[in-house]
Amino acid sequence: MHFSKLKKILLRIYHFYVRQHLNKLFIALALSFGVAGSTAAIAWLLDPAIKKMFIEHDRSMMLIIPVAIVLAFLGKGLSLYFARTILIKIGNGVARDMQIELASSVLQSDTHTIESKHSGKYLAHFLYDVGQVIQLVSSGILNLMKDSLTLIVLVSLMFYQNWKLALFALIMMPLAAFVAKSLGKRMGKATTKSLQLNASLTSFLSEMIKGSRMIKIFQQEKFELDRSDKIINDNMNIRNKAGFILIRATPIMEVLTGFMIAGFIYYSGFMISSGEMGINNFFSFLTAMMLSYQPVRSLATINMLFYSGAAGAERVFEVIDTERNIKVPGKVQL
Repeated sequence: MHFSKLKKILLRIYHFYVRQHLNKLFIALALSFGVAGSTAAIAWLLDPAIKKMFIEHDRSMMLIIPVAIVLAFLGKGLSLYFARTILIKIGNGVARDMQIELASSVLQSDTHTIESKHSGKYLAHFLYDVGQVIQLVSSGILNLMKDSLTLIVLVSLMFYQNWKLALFALIMMPLAAFVAKSLGKRMGKATTKSLQLNASLTSFLSEMIKGSRMIKIFQQEKFELDRSDKIINDNMNIRNKAGFILIRATPIMEVLTGFMIAGFIYYSGFMISSGEMGINNFFSFLTAMMLSYQPVRSLATINMLFYSGAAGAERVFEVIDTERNIKVPGKVQL
């Protein structure tokens, strides 16, 4: 799918389905700021924790800092929970509106239009394609908001703590993003293929059940069984491929993270020995850097959600936009 078509579909989803939930989206955005701020607070609190408690042995901080860390984690957890709740509601609301339009389109279509497509295909639109739009709205939008903000806040904290190490971390981040994006593209293709095969399987099962009587009359059981074997095996193979791509990311990202941490420790060792950096700053910076790699990976693969969701929406819009040949008196054609 070309970017221009992707943009057009996403704008249509926003204008016709998401925009009516704009007030809820702003609340989710505010909660995403809460997730970003509390994540940065977790990393920052390690600085005074190590300095005051372990180096200076300040007993007054023995209770205050642990409580502050617990509150930071609590703030992150609650903010993320409520943001996800809001986006799930928005996603399901968008799905409801799309399914109502789909039902209306099918009911107002002429017999020739309906019979030209298998009932299983319509079921695939209602279930699989709309499901991809739900993932786009509920997961894609939330990840885009919270991960973008979290990355900005964490990188700002890293520059505040030590700009030299922050530059080193920024050099490594594009490598992680490139690997994640590459795997995300392959995963996106496999997921799209899997959805198409699932739709074919749904169509086949619907056709087989509906025509079971005719299959028995014409003794086509062996032929239909061979067809089912092929479709089911194709589904299994594409699921295996998607699963292998997904787990392939783990060793690659682990090795990349290992190089990144090794280089960071090597460079930090010189800075600590020369007095440019304290132990407390080191651990706080390391935590911020490690926390920043999760949103980097998430943002690098977010295109998979957007392309899959747009592909599902495109197939739904094809049905909704089909010109009706039946004119119902007194009814406004949708």
